[in-house]
Amino acid sequence: MTDRITVKAYAKINLALDVLGERDDGYHEVQTVMQGIDLHDLVELEKAGRGIRLTCNWTELGTGEENLAYRAASLLCESHPAATGVNINLRKRIPLAAGLGGGSADAAAVLAGLNRLFSLGLPFDELKRVAAVLGADVPFCLYPLTAYAWGRGEQVEQLPPCPRLWVVLAKPPFGISTAEAYRRLHRVKIERRPAMRELITALTERKAAMMFEQMVNVLEYAAFDLHPRLRDHLKKMEETGSAHAMMSGSGPTLVAFYEREEQARRAASLLSMPGWQLFVARSLEVEDLEERRLCW
Repeated sequence: MTDRITVKAYAKINLALDVLGERDDGYHEVQTVMQGIDLHDLVELEKAGRGIRLTCNWTELGTGEENLAYRAASLLCESHPAATGVNINLRKRIPLAAGLGGGSADAAAVLAGLNRLFSLGLPFDELKRVAAVLGADVPFCLYPLTAYAWGRGEQVEQLPPCPRLWVVLAKPPFGISTAEAYRRLHRVKIERRPAMRELITALTERKAAMMFEQMVNVLEYAAFDLHPRLRDHLKKMEETGSAHAMMSGSGPTLVAFYEREEQARRAASLLSMPGWQLFVARSLEVEDLEERRLCW
């Protein structure tokens, strides 16, 4: 039995996202198709006598109860006495406030890692219930392969894996909070919504062209209204020969899709702008998550 474990916390992108309206609980009803990518943080967990201590390589990220990874550990330790205490070190790479689910990915990695580290024996469905308490994207991030999500985003149904995709992620030198994006969405005109049924059919039948046609994120309208230059940069990404380009989540990260790695890397070399962060990544596949499956 080991006293320490390292878990990869994978970023996610939204292949489609629709906002259906406000709920009685103050959240928004959404429908989305999400996909994990191999851009990841590293979450290092070490058994400790008592309590939770969180450290991070990024000083701008809080390390107390405001941090979702800290809250994940607290929730599991409070409800399972066998998890006596833990030291958590986050080695961040996923940008903050980017629409890539970095905080949710870290929280999911903490839940999965603690389950294995302390031999808690919680099945996957139980971990998903705990994850849903923490945030909408956390259940998906436990096992981030192609999935359809609804409700607040916490209801997750696995889909057949999408065709292998290479992506270029372009994160501008500013963030957009989820709350800010939803507030602005009520003030803009939504010109097109994704057809989820058609998108899921395309994924199931592995028809890439049909899939790209239905990949729409309605929160783009809010983000582009807040930051019009995002639309200009998206156009530049489309002009690199991408099969499709769009925004992920509540933004502001833009994603361009390519069929081959060399296409993506060539495009990334053309898209460099001062202050912007660029990443080349690929969609996750079952083989990438073999180690994660050992956590339940």
